[in-house]
Amino acid sequence: MSVEILDGRTVQSFVEDERAFNSCVDARFAALDADRDGRLSYAEMACELAALRVREAHFGADAPAAAAELAELYGALFARFDRDGDGAVGPDEFRAEMREVMLAVASGLGALPVQMVVEEGSLLRTAVDRELAAAAMAA
Repeated sequence: MSVEILDGRTVQSFVEDERAFNSCVDARFAALDADRDGRLSYAEMACELAALRVREAHFGADAPAAAAELAELYGALFARFDRDGDGAVGPDEFRAEMREVMLAVASGLGALPVQMVVEEGSLLRTAVDRELAAAAMAA
C-alpha cells in the first residue's frame, strides 16, 4: 500500500483509455479465473468482493457483521457483476461492471485532489502510475 494524491480525472482518464483499462481488467479476470474456464463463479470472486471493503468502518477495520448479512451483501454484489443471471461472470460482464465501479469512484473523488491509500496491484494503483508516467514524459 502507498499513499497517493489523485482526483476523479486520474481515474476517469484511465477508464477512458479503453486499451489500457481493458488490458488491466482482463488480467485481473484471468487471475481470478482459477479453473480457467473463462467464467468467474461466486467462489472465484468471493475474495475480490471481500476486498472491496464495503463494510469498512475505520481504516483497515471492518464493521462487525453476521455471516448471513455478509453472504447477502456479497451475493448482491456478485449479482451486479452477473448481469445475465446465469450464475457466472463472463469477461464482458466483469469489464462492464468494473468500468461502472471505477467511474463511480471517479465521480466520488471529484475534481479536487485527495490523499488516499492505494493498494499495490489495484486498478487505482494502475491509474496513478499511468498518470505519473504521462507527467514524467511531458516534463
